[in-house]
Amino acid sequence: MRPPDYEPHQPRTYDLSNFTGGWLIGHFEPALIASDDIEVAVKKYRAGDLEKSHHHQIATEYTVIASGRVRMNDREYQSGGIIRIDPGHSTDFEALEDTVTVVLKTPSVPNDKFIDSDDPRTTSNA
Repeated sequence: MRPPDYEPHQPRTYDLSNFTGGWLIGHFEPALIASDDIEVAVKKYRAGDLEKSHHHQIATEYTVIASGRVRMNDREYQSGGIIRIDPGHSTDFEALEDTVTVVLKTPSVPNDKFIDSDDPRTTSNA
């Protein structure tokens, strides 16, 4: 059965705001594509937005700075930068200007994000 808005030969469109935290692909709902192999998100931040320091026990995370400038673990990255965070390694995040990131995590493992208890920040944009 076709969805009610189906138009042959026309692309389907979606709105990023309908996906939790910008997460599009992975082992969660809603998802454009359900996958145990990878998670993909497009995340938008305003200057000054913070994420608490966290780590993953299983997944490797790649953060692509699509636009803007950020600080992660006391290092600055700008548009075009790609940061790899291996399992067991922590990272924090601060948007130094309005920023868009593309985040890839592999594999897609539910409940694999652990907030570091020694991070004094109280805000999270996970």
